[in-house]
Amino acid sequence: MTVYLVRHAKAGSRSDFNGPDWLRPLTTPGQAQARELLRSFTDSKFARIFASPYVRCMETVVPLASHHGLAVSPHDALAEGATPKSTLQLFEECLDEGAVLCSHGDIIPILLEGLAALGVDLGPHPRCEKGCVWVLEGNVLGPTMTATYWPPPIPR
Repeated sequence: MTVYLVRHAKAGSRSDFNGPDWLRPLTTPGQAQARELLRSFTDSKFARIFASPYVRCMETVVPLASHHGLAVSPHDALAEGATPKSTLQLFEECLDEGAVLCSHGDIIPILLEGLAALGVDLGPHPRCEKGCVWVLEGNVLGPTMTATYWPPPIPR
């Protein structure tokens, strides 16, 4: 199956937000970016949507969840500072039925490094911009898994 690894859309600066970081929302451009992700997922099939419990991750996938009639399940394995082992375990659990996983700029690169170490070809310079998607296809972790990078959507 396919697992879609999404980095949350644009959120405001940590230093400009008055409150706990986990409550920091998407900016107006980030909200537009989240809505625009729907175009990328037009023909995509997945059974579940998981997101970091941080507001900006949840907000990134809400339009997608609404469109597909699915709930967004918050998961600590996708939160900032999660252990690579817990994130990889969640990823593996999603291989059978397909899923969207939305996380942060510290978690996604670590997961991608772990996949590369297992033989998944990510190309020469894996990227992880806000709003980007990694499409990982296959039922078994390793060199038979394919990885495709989708750049962040440009809001219209």
